[in-house]
Amino acid sequence: MGVMELQALIDQWRGYVQRHRAISVADVDEMEDHLRERISTLQDAGLADDEAFLVAVKRMGSVDAISREFAREHSERLWKQLVLVPDESDSGEGKRELMVVLGLAVGAALALKAGFTWLEGSTLGLNISLLVLPFLAGYFAWKRQVSARVAAVLVVPFALAALVLNLYPFEPEGATEIIAGIHAPILLWFAVGLAYAGGDWRSARRRMDFIRFTGEWFVYLTLLALGGGVLIGLTVAAFDTLDVTIEPIIEDWVLPFGVAGAVIVAAWLVEAKQNVVENIAPVLTRVFTPLTIVMLFALLIALASTRSLANIDRELLIQMDLILVLVLGLLLYTISARDPLARPGFFDRLQLLLVVTALVVDVLMLAAMLTRIAEFGSTPNKVVALGLNVVLLVNLVWSAHLSFRFLRGTKGFADLERWQTNYLPVYGLWAAIVIVAIPPSFGFV
Repeated sequence: MGVMELQALIDQWRGYVQRHRAISVADVDEMEDHLRERISTLQDAGLADDEAFLVAVKRMGSVDAISREFAREHSERLWKQLVLVPDESDSGEGKRELMVVLGLAVGAALALKAGFTWLEGSTLGLNISLLVLPFLAGYFAWKRQVSARVAAVLVVPFALAALVLNLYPFEPEGATEIIAGIHAPILLWFAVGLAYAGGDWRSARRRMDFIRFTGEWFVYLTLLALGGGVLIGLTVAAFDTLDVTIEPIIEDWVLPFGVAGAVIVAAWLVEAKQNVVENIAPVLTRVFTPLTIVMLFALLIALASTRSLANIDRELLIQMDLILVLVLGLLLYTISARDPLARPGFFDRLQLLLVVTALVVDVLMLAAMLTRIAEFGSTPNKVVALGLNVVLLVNLVWSAHLSFRFLRGTKGFADLERWQTNYLPVYGLWAAIVIVAIPPSFGFV
């Protein structure tokens, strides 16, 4: 067994331990260090790599017992039923982090409010992610205690994005401006991922952690948005009965502060909680995977009734691309939430069906786009959509291949995980190409 195979085993063990979310990421790092020390000792004693790994894991004890032990010793870090439980033994670290989070949330809110005040129309749309996401990256840079070198690297993508988005002579509300505005938050989200990983973006484990974080962050952000929407609606209705108009206050202050603050607070909740969304994740994936398959089959039947691919409406092509992105997100979240040591089961077969169905839809979309470009010429939207479909096609093809071999028993689940984490930077690279290269290629129209 080589170094790569041993690393794969350790990654599988870490993934299993980390799903017992009573243990923080920092504690898992410490446990992994102990595991590696034991493996090294056993290797020096003459054991083979796989034997040393198995014996070392056995000597680490029951993961559940370790989880309970860490939960007792570090109870101030646990997230109980979506409410932080105060602890008299709290050293103040939790309170200090809360103050940092609140400060960054207020800073992001003020930046967004300034943007609403001073920026107009499409200019605000271009810069909205630049007004909020640097504060989120700052939170992770503070929490991970990144070095000055990493901090300097984190500034670069935000600075370059700000220069490109504001110096390019976009035609107001033109196609390239809208495209750049859509892809800017995608690119900057990868900068947030670099901060989340503490600068160690080359680590497959850190990338998978960031995928898991993104899914959980989205769940929390959705919950906060729904709760905030209900609260605002009730508040407006109550004031309306008193013949008091508060809509201008809501639009000018509550919404900017609520949106920007929710982005930061949702990230803090993901970091603070220790088992709430993790229990929901498998349920979400098992509910939405079959529903998404049914939706894709319905779309394929509808497309089959279309006589010519060139007649497919442009709006439908855009919506289909959004659906494929949704499928990709569901696939990534499912992989991040799955126990890598579990044997292949029915849901893995269902997951393969989802990937294959999405692959068929992607091929049809590519054919439709190429047909439209051949008949009507290229536009920024068509080129960007075509490129996105090619990027998704490569991922789906190899994901289907690895999923099939995993079900056959000739590949491990770690291979599928590794493929997704290694392919992740491609999406960031594509977003950068769209922002930097596409607008000048079409005269910024």
